[in-house]
Amino acid sequence: MAKTAAPAVLRVGLAQINPRVGDLAFNVGKVEEFLSRAEEAGCDIVAFPELTLSGYPPEDLVLKSGFVADNRAALEKVAARSGRCAVVVGFVDVADDESIEQSSAKPPALFNAAAICANGSVVGVYHKQLLPNYSVFDEARYFAAGHDDVTLYDVAGVAVSLSICEDVWVANGPVARQRVAGSQVCVNINGSPFDRAKSGVRERTIVERAKEASLPIVYVNQVCGQDELVFDGGSLVVDSAGNVVARAEHFTEELLVVDVPVAETASRVPVTARIAPMGSEPDQMLAALALGTRDYVHKNGFSDVVLGLSGGIDSALVAAIAVDALGADHVHGVSMPSRYSSKGSQTDAAALARNLGIDLLTIPIEPAFAAYLEMTTDAFHGREADLTEENLQSRVRGTTLMALSNKFGWMVLTTGNKSELAVGYFTLYGDSVGGFAVIKDIFKTDVYELSNRVNARAGREIIPQATLTKPPSAELRPDQRDDQSLPPYDVLDAVLAMYVEQDCTAAEIIARGYDESLVRRIVRLVDNNEYKRRQLPPGVRVTSKAFGKDRRLPITNAYRG
Repeated sequence: MAKTAAPAVLRVGLAQINPRVGDLAFNVGKVEEFLSRAEEAGCDIVAFPELTLSGYPPEDLVLKSGFVADNRAALEKVAARSGRCAVVVGFVDVADDESIEQSSAKPPALFNAAAICANGSVVGVYHKQLLPNYSVFDEARYFAAGHDDVTLYDVAGVAVSLSICEDVWVANGPVARQRVAGSQVCVNINGSPFDRAKSGVRERTIVERAKEASLPIVYVNQVCGQDELVFDGGSLVVDSAGNVVARAEHFTEELLVVDVPVAETASRVPVTARIAPMGSEPDQMLAALALGTRDYVHKNGFSDVVLGLSGGIDSALVAAIAVDALGADHVHGVSMPSRYSSKGSQTDAAALARNLGIDLLTIPIEPAFAAYLEMTTDAFHGREADLTEENLQSRVRGTTLMALSNKFGWMVLTTGNKSELAVGYFTLYGDSVGGFAVIKDIFKTDVYELSNRVNARAGREIIPQATLTKPPSAELRPDQRDDQSLPPYDVLDAVLAMYVEQDCTAAEIIARGYDESLVRRIVRLVDNNEYKRRQLPPGVRVTSKAFGKDRRLPITNAYRG
């Protein structure tokens, strides 16, 4: 990268890709594909997301020395492919310290790193300085912090600095120091997961850093589902005055080519940078749920899914999301009526299947339920029918879905929402059985909002109106309704948001004016059902605190605040 007269713009490619954790060959191929596209567009530099080659987050894969070595070999392949267009890729680096013996009890330090490659070689490596260790992040478990130094790279005559994700979230941090050292453009690569409130916060943060340092920032994010996490893309370029000059689409792969302004006048014909719209919160949530489902199903080797269709709103929304994610031909619904199922529920399930264009199997569970009742007659002698018999029906349905999964190779999608999972309003080894819990991080009130949005976007009735308006019911006993066991969902969800997502104590919630007996009851239900939630399948995270990677409370826990 020879020194040339400083140009007015740097043509940058933001490679917003969908990598696969652990699939080094696939990720190298993806880099080569987007590098070729960037070269065709005349880019001076193309940047890929955080830990591009390993996939993000790689978690305990980085504890395998063989994996780390293979990921560094993958970097050499990328470097060999590079030419005039510089390439920034994320990878796992290992400390080059001869004083550390390989047989030592303490392994060599690992770094979350970005390499810049050009003309067939690795030109330089940057180590992430600020390691997030909160929420879903636990990078301090794996990585050492990079040194507080500044290295600038000459790319087509422009001084470019590198940073990684968290480095740009802190005021007067690495980015500010890079500007003082003479950086003209900062390239920041990211693995920034989606939550419903984050997109605006993320963009405002980048704007603040750019204004603070008077430095253009190129922010590149990945777009993929990885277990419970969803990464929404939204890569962007902010100029030195804090103006967003380009933004990629959310929830889709894209190569965004931008002439990043370095001086006041352009020295060549600029590309027309596009600022993609952010999208409404309901639309973002639906897109996140679809992307998370699609990637989890496909990346784990499945093509089709199956779910129980009860005629209720939860299963209806899950089915609609599954069709959006996978296509109608790959979604299979199953109606499993019992002696307590209403005729309306069966017709609603059939209407939903027709509206979505999916096939619907009907497998009555009465024979199996009756057999269970008969075979437990002696064991249960002298005891009245109760929740035990209700749950038997749910467990028959669970085993039926798993039998279909085994026979046809379909992944089972569960349909429980966050409100139900919070208070334990589900049957362990029954309706909780499955491979992926699509709406596990969606409160019941949100289920209604998103279901209405599904119909509005389609411009027709996808989810039947009867499903949207009838009282929710598990239909495990005559005339059963959810509000016989739970507070109204608008009240329940408000308390759950404070207790689960905001970490308020019961006393703090009561102090906000909520009924004490109601709050104590809800909190008790949440705490008592931690053991059940630990046994649930993973599902898409769309809030700031989901059950799973975010919230890690002890099962055996006597605290009652």
